Formats: sequence, C-alpha cells, structure tokens
Amino acid sequence: MTEPSLLLLIPAYNEERRIEPVLRDYARYFKEHYHGKFQLVVVLNGCTDNTLGVVQRVGADYPAVTALEFPDPIGKGGALIEGLKLAPLADLIGYVDADGATPPHAFHDLVKHISEADCVIGSRWLPGAVLHVEQSSRRQFASRVFHLIVQFFFGMNLRDTQCGAKVMRREAVEKVHSTLRIADMAFDINLLYSLEHAGYRILEVPTEWTDKIGTKVRLFRTSLVMFLSVVRIRIIYLPWLYKMLRPLRPLEAWIYRKLRAPAPRPGPDRLKSKV
Repeated sequence: MTEPSLLLLIPAYNEERRIEPVLRDYARYFKEHYHGKFQLVVVLNGCTDNTLGVVQRVGADYPAVTALEFPDPIGKGGALIEGLKLAPLADLIGYVDADGATPPHAFHDLVKHISEADCVIGSRWLPGAVLHVEQSSRRQFASRVFHLIVQFFFGMNLRDTQCGAKVMRREAVEKVHSTLRIADMAFDINLLYSLEHAGYRILEVPTEWTDKIGTKVRLFRTSLVMFLSVVRIRIIYLPWLYKMLRPLRPLEAWIYRKLRAPAPRPGPDRLKSKV
C-alpha cells in the first residue's frame, strides 16, 4: 500500500561535525520502512563550514537527500519558513532538528498519527515519552517557564511546543504560510498558533528524545529573544495594539540586532484576531 509522499526538512547551521550520521540514519530508515515517496531537504542557514559538502556526500549515496542553501544567516525559523515553501512537493511536510535528538522511528511514529489531525507534534512532557538523556536542570526550568508564558498568551494547552519534531498536511502548511514571521527559535509558537487560529487540529503525542551535547542554544539570550518574539506574535493578533505600537518598530529592530537574533519577517500589517 502506497503511503502519502513525505517531505522532511532539517534546518542546519554549521553542522558538519554531527549531521552526516543523522542524514544517513533517516535516509536508510525511510528507504526501508516507508512505502511512499520520501524527500529530505537540509536547509542551510548561513553556514560557514562544510555542511553543504557533507549533505552532498550523503546525497550521492541517497538521492532523496538534497540541500537548500541560504548564504546569509536567516535563523532556524527563517530556514523553516523558506523550506515550507516546498510544501507543494509532498502530501505531508515535517521537520526535525539537525542533532538527531529525534530518531527516525520516532518521527515516523508522528507520521503514523497524521490521520487523526492536521498537525502532529512530538512531546517530551507527556506520559509515555522516552528521554534517553534529559536536559540539564537549568534548561528544564527555562522550558517550563516558557511553557507557562506561552499558555498565558495563547492558551493552546500544548505541553511541549518546542520539541523539534512536527509533521503537517500540505493544505495546512499552504494555508498558514503567509502568517509565519518569526525567524528565531520561537518559530514553533508562530506556526502552532497560526494553525490553531486557522481551525486546524493539532495532536500532541509522546515521543522519544535524546538531549544532544553541543547545542548552540545560549540559554539567557535565546530565552530573551523567544520571549520578545512571543510577545510580538500575540500583538500581531491584536490589531488595535499592533497599530498603536507601530512607531516602536525601529526600537524592536534595534533590540533584535543587539541580541544577534534574526528579525521577524515582514508581512501584512496585522492578522485578524479571533476576538
């Protein structure tokens, strides 16, 4: 039985040292276990190392693996926004992190649940999740505080918005793509709230996860940037407030520059709120 065509995106920034086994594991697994067209596209985000060469080397052995390169840094969210433009190529579109924290069979498990929803996301915080190496206590604390902030602003009742393993139907991606603005690591909030706001169903399922050594996250700075972006997403959906704060856009741009973070993408002045 033929399964839906599947496009997997992996955003990557200077990952030459650890991405090759991840690509080979995914390519090998889906070649053997997935009975539909499978494509894996690595979206290179301002890489200054040989990540592209590594991807091309793997692609020589597994033609399903290709690269989409952006010479300038555009952020993890920016890389995914660009990658999601490829949605017409497949029935299902998903993404995972470049460090291999989500093993191929765990991502495949998300795909198997897609008949139950429009978007399926992995969760490290639901009963049944398997954590081989847990995050440090500082990162766990920051994660739970961020969860409370997201719940306060958006009320989505999702336990783990930041798990880097998600899969969506093409129709849902194409519907919300124009509303995706956040180029930093708060991109997931932008995506999930846009899907919920558009009426799509999100299913959260326990996943398997290994916290990897060598993360590029700088906890304080990343947390500050993500908080700023979460506030921005909330404001976008409050037209009266968005209009009132328009004169502060130069200040916002300055703050993102000082934090060395990718600024939000431009888009329509505001998005229609539910309320």
